[in-house]
Amino acid sequence: MTPPGLAHRDPDLRELMDDPDCDRDRLERTYRQFRAVNRLVSGWRRLYRTRLRPRLDPDRPTTLLDIGFGGGDIARALAGWAARDGLSLDITAIDPDERALRFARRSPAAGVSFQQASSADLVARGDRYDVVVSNHLLHHLDPAQLTALLEDSLALTDGLVLHNDLARARPGYLFWDVATRPLARRSFLHEDGLLSIRRSYRRAELEAVVPTGWRVETMVPQRLLLTAERSTR
Repeated sequence: MTPPGLAHRDPDLRELMDDPDCDRDRLERTYRQFRAVNRLVSGWRRLYRTRLRPRLDPDRPTTLLDIGFGGGDIARALAGWAARDGLSLDITAIDPDERALRFARRSPAAGVSFQQASSADLVARGDRYDVVVSNHLLHHLDPAQLTALLEDSLALTDGLVLHNDLARARPGYLFWDVATRPLARRSFLHEDGLLSIRRSYRRAELEAVVPTGWRVETMVPQRLLLTAERSTR
């Protein structure tokens, strides 16, 4: 298959798992596969060591909000790493999709509360957190939704925000096409991963649409990190 042109984003593409009527078995296999994928490519272990662990207070729980938790693996991983370091991380993980909530709650984790909610819901109820994070969320959003997410993120913390996402590039697209093709029939990981890359930003594109005060960084492999910090402790 000839790969599509990747010079421009394709924000109007719709991922198969976003269809409320998609095959439930394939969806749940996809959620299960997220754990392995994120361990390999998302860089959260490094972000925990360099950005989060230095902020964790040994004398009190640090609160963290994970927006759009999907399969719930990032929240579980962060809580586990903190616990192994003898630190307390109190995580609220939210997703508006009840299918994600049902899946995540089958595997509860100490220190993690999974909830069906949006960031706007939490702003409305006056929640505050020390840290706000998301994984693979930005490329799903239209311009108005992106603006709303960033506004909500800053309203929900006086501390650190980390939005971790894909960066669009041909090497990653070709690698994903080959590496995940054997999974194409049993889950949405192959097709939706390719669609996600086509929907994702390049660094200059993301820098052009985020407000002043946000910083876009590149990470390996083929990732973008959108950060903001309200204050330091």
